[in-house]
This record gives sequence, structure tokens and C-alpha cells, in this order.
Amino acid sequence: MKKDIVMIMEDDEVSREMLTELFKNEYKILAASNGKEGLEFFVKNYASIAVVLMDLRMPVMGGMQVLELLSKKKLLSKVPFILITSEESVDIEKKGYEYGAVEYVRKPFYPDVVKQMVKNIIELFDYKTKLELMVKSQTEKLKQQNKLLEKNERKLRKMNDTMINTLSNVVEFRNMESENHIKRIREYTKCLGESVMKLFPEYNLTHEKLDKISSAAVLHDIGKIVLPESVILKPGKLNADETEIMKSHTSKGAEIVAERINFEDREFCDYCYDITRHHHERYDGTGYPDGLKEEQLSIAVQLVSLADAYDDLTSKHIYKAEYDVDQAYQIIMNGEEGAYSPKLLQAFTAVREKIEAIAEKYSDKE
Repeated sequence: MKKDIVMIMEDDEVSREMLTELFKNEYKILAASNGKEGLEFFVKNYASIAVVLMDLRMPVMGGMQVLELLSKKKLLSKVPFILITSEESVDIEKKGYEYGAVEYVRKPFYPDVVKQMVKNIIELFDYKTKLELMVKSQTEKLKQQNKLLEKNERKLRKMNDTMINTLSNVVEFRNMESENHIKRIREYTKCLGESVMKLFPEYNLTHEKLDKISSAAVLHDIGKIVLPESVILKPGKLNADETEIMKSHTSKGAEIVAERINFEDREFCDYCYDITRHHHERYDGTGYPDGLKEEQLSIAVQLVSLADAYDDLTSKHIYKAEYDVDQAYQIIMNGEEGAYSPKLLQAFTAVREKIEAIAEKYSDKE
């Protein structure tokens, strides 16, 4: 709607007529002789009003009362108000600006100065309004684009999860592991990560990062795809050569990730590589393949390393029987499976019952 009205709230008839003469050739004029009348006119017509010139001292209702009521109705931002006064009180002037008035005109006023002031203010307010509309429009477009991106991201994440789970199932099938192994590793990793996030904020973990880490965790043994079955399915103890072949699943897994796993999410790909290569590293440097130690190990690797060790201890394999959860807990805490950081062990202890509940929920026992 076009703003083609100049509204004048002025009880002095001479001033009212003078202001009317200034703008009647360019605008429609809406005039009121007191604040109450002016308030009623304004509320009905504000969408078409370009500017309001209002005297502060009027009968029935003064200008400040009008501003106060319009402020409560949240209408003052819709139209610029120019206040007319013969007073020179700083407090009154300050109060008017606080309500949202844009300018003051002192009586007696100079018509040409008022006319130019009004012209400038209308142009400025019109520009501001158009700018706000443009920003609102652009913001709405961005919201729609973000919604589309989020939708596409969810689709992509679902496709990625399907692919990851498929690859993991291939590995577990070949290793004669159950599908529950994948679920346990994912849930152990996430549970441990949430404990670390709560206890040790210095690791800068977030729920989003944990989702990526726990998804990447299920690929930790993907390198076993290329190992000979005579090694990975051997029921007895591995000899020295076979042990080295088995250890190579970490570096071979990293090679597979680097060459074959190519998602748009670079951070997720990095987690996949780091976890497949380093999940057998230990905090004291006794792990493999790179002998990393202490803070050289990312928190992602530390989480998956402990999760994998715990699952290995509590699961039955062709080469060993499982330990119960109490035994597994003590073995890990005593460092019999290799050293873990004190912080990680503290986080593990804090969620021990949750970890054991996950083990029970996704147990391989029928």
C-alpha cells in the first residue's frame, strides 16, 4: 500500500493550517486537533501514513500519551514521528526519542525547513523499510535454502549410513561376527563420548561430532576384508607371521578408506581414516601401526579403541571364550589390554552401567 498521507496532530489552528499548506499538493492530509482524535485516526490509517507531525501539548490527550499508547501497540516503528514543541526540556526530548520519535521541530518553525526535514525523513524511512523488506526476503530465501540443504544432507547421511553398514556387515560376515557387534561398537563409542564430553570439555566434543565418530567407528576393521581367511578364521593362537598379517588390517583399512570412501563430509572421512588406522594404538605407545602415544591419539581413536577392546573381551570368538562384564571392566582398568588415558578410564567408569546395559541389549546370546 502506498504511503500517501501526511498526518498532522496540532491543536493550534494556525500551525495546523500552515502545515497543511506545506504538504497538500503532494500528499493527502489527515488532521486532528487533539491527541485522542489523532490516535484514532492513526490506528485506522497507519499503513498509508508517510509521516506524523505531532504537537506535544494538546487537549484531551497530549503527544507523550499518544506515543506511550502506540508504543504498547507496537505501532511506532511503522511510521516516523516528528514532534512539535515550544519547550526546551532535555528530559522531554530524551523521552520522545526513547519512544521512537525521529526528530523535533521547535516553535516558531520555519516552513521551508520543516518541509525539507519531512522530505528527508520520508525518503530515509522509505529506504529503511525497503531495506528491511529486502533483508527479510533474503532471510526467508536462506531459510528455504537451508531447509533444502538439511533435507539433502539427511538423504546423503542416510545413504552414507547404508553404505557404511553394508561394508561393516561384509566385514563381520567374513569374520563370522554378528550384526550386533556393529551396533555395540557404535553405541559404546557414543556412550563413552558423551561421558567425555560431559567430564572433559577441553576435547571440544559435540553431539554432531559424536554422531560422526560413532558412525565411522563401525568401519574400524574394514581392512580385514583383504586378509586371508586362514588368518582371520584361525581357531587357535596366531604365530608371529600371522600376527603381523592380522596387525596389517589397520594400515590396509586406512588405504581402503583413503582410496574408496569418498563422502562430501571431509570431517567424517578423516574420522574414518584415523579410526581404521589407529584403533589399536595405546596411550603408552605400545600399540600399532605407528606407535602413537598420549595426546598424539585423537579422542575419536581413544573412544573406539576402548569400545573395541571392551567388545572383544565380552564377546565369544572362535579363538576364545568371552569374559563377563566385571572381568572385562577390571582387565581394561588394570591395563591388561593396553594402557588408556586416565581421563578416558574416568569417563568409562562414570558410564559403566550404561555400557553394560548396551552389552546386554545387543548380546549375541539367544
